[in-house]
Amino acid sequence: MPPKDDDIPMNDDSMSGSGHEDSNHSSDEDVAPPQHRPRILEKDSDEEELERFVLGDAANFRENLFKEASAIDQTLSVWGGLGDDGGKEQGSGMEDMADTDFFAIDLGGAGGDKQLTFDPMTQTHQTPSNDVPAWEDSDDERLTISLATATRLRKLRVGEAEDVVNGTEYVKRLRHQYLMLNPLPQWAQEAEGRPAKRRRRSSAASDDSEASDEVANENGDDGEASALPLDRFLRDANAMVSSTSSRTKRLRPEVLDIQRSRDIPDVHKDAVTSLAFHPEHPVLLSSSTSTILHLHHIAPTAHPTPNPLLTSAQVKHVPVRRAEFLYPTGDRIFFAGRRRYIHSWDIATGAVLKTSSIQGHRLEQKSWERFKLSPCGRYIGVIASTRKGGGIVNVLNVETMQWIASARLDSRGGIADFCWWRNGNGLTILGKGGQVGEWSIASRRFLGIWTDEGSNGGTAIALGGRNGPELIGGDRWMAVGQTNGVTNIYDRNSLIDESEAEDELNIKERPEPTRRLMQLTTAATVLRFSPDGQLLAFASGLKADALRLAHLPTCTVYRNWPTAQTPLGRITDVAFGTKSNMLAVGNDVGKIRLWEIRS
Repeated sequence: MPPKDDDIPMNDDSMSGSGHEDSNHSSDEDVAPPQHRPRILEKDSDEEELERFVLGDAANFRENLFKEASAIDQTLSVWGGLGDDGGKEQGSGMEDMADTDFFAIDLGGAGGDKQLTFDPMTQTHQTPSNDVPAWEDSDDERLTISLATATRLRKLRVGEAEDVVNGTEYVKRLRHQYLMLNPLPQWAQEAEGRPAKRRRRSSAASDDSEASDEVANENGDDGEASALPLDRFLRDANAMVSSTSSRTKRLRPEVLDIQRSRDIPDVHKDAVTSLAFHPEHPVLLSSSTSTILHLHHIAPTAHPTPNPLLTSAQVKHVPVRRAEFLYPTGDRIFFAGRRRYIHSWDIATGAVLKTSSIQGHRLEQKSWERFKLSPCGRYIGVIASTRKGGGIVNVLNVETMQWIASARLDSRGGIADFCWWRNGNGLTILGKGGQVGEWSIASRRFLGIWTDEGSNGGTAIALGGRNGPELIGGDRWMAVGQTNGVTNIYDRNSLIDESEAEDELNIKERPEPTRRLMQLTTAATVLRFSPDGQLLAFASGLKADALRLAHLPTCTVYRNWPTAQTPLGRITDVAFGTKSNMLAVGNDVGKIRLWEIRS
């Protein structure tokens, strides 16, 4: 039904007319007819007041918009945002700012309290003083990795009991492990305009690295080491003294925390015959049958060459088979080959002296290669070549090289090996028939002779440890190697027969060994105790990779090292660092490899 005229609202200015206008009208074609226009009511006072309260008016729009500036500033101060004058129109500098500049960025991770803030006055981002990664994965915190179950990850552990770590800690330890093996290259140091950060090590690497950099600079930038003058070497030797604590770490049995370090540069063309660490400085002495002696500074982080060469000496026509530092200062080196003479190298002056023969003992001393220096630095002992009457060890004065005494052991086949007591007042001599004699320099006689249990032929002997019987040197432990590969460990306190009179020293003729080590299948040719007496290295040079480590006093063999992948070869000599934190192994192809003993 069409609406009535009274039902259609009309404005006061509405005009009457027909119901529809011509669609072709040029001026009012888009305007609805007056009867169809909605009626707009005027605003009352309440509506105008509400509009001003919500939107304000054109005159004071900006003033009303920041009317509560103090409350806004208080809220943004938590994010490091606006200050007290942030809402002022003049000089605020915020009109052209992007919306993202008013937000803070949470860096997350372990440094969750660090945040990136924005200063509206300087329009610059303020970062914490410490460097932070450009990006971190938040999932690393929830990721867990087991270090104990994976064999290749055990070296990342801090302690034996440690097992599971999160992803962030795992990444840190991987990065630390990588930097240990691959120091920061020189081009990276130059690009950053600062020296490379040196890692902390338990084996004086941080102090050694500073001295090694000086040595590297002496040798030139081409990476080829040259011989350092010997007098300069001694003057600079104080820089290589380790400042780490001399406190001995107590090692654990069965599982050893040992890490491979940088190898000594390939300098020997023939088999390595002897290895020895300097008694005071991180210096390794090595010799071979190629007639050359080398002194290397033990600094795995040195640049550009790790463990750089300090100096070397060559004596023509002398295939060196043994070389030792003279204790306790290490200022001289004695070395000899299968010749009728021996040489001593004075490191301070560079002079090399030769001793041709022993007066009155020229016939029995045809070779000097089997000599050993006493720990006190007063004597040198040499196994004589003759087998008449068993075997002989001649004892000489180091300073005068004059004969002092001879220790003759009645053993079938002669003498296999001997070792000085810790105090330097006597010798323990091993015969090839298995007899062991305790010989005193003071009395010039044997205090006792006993037989190694189950021996069908002795090959090597070693003394180590402390708190042993003082009457026979003070060494706690003795290791005796046999031709069948068995190594017997004796507690020297048990050698003394306490049932006899207390005023006399009586040694048991057939003592019982504390432990029999039967891991080797060929003759034990190398036996070495660590200076602290906690480790025994026993090896055979007749078979590849025949090396094991035993823990003392438990006398247990470590089961986690060496592994099938440990590159050893046919071992010719083994040496422990003076702090018992380094292990050097030489083989028959001239390689010298190093390991760091941690715990």
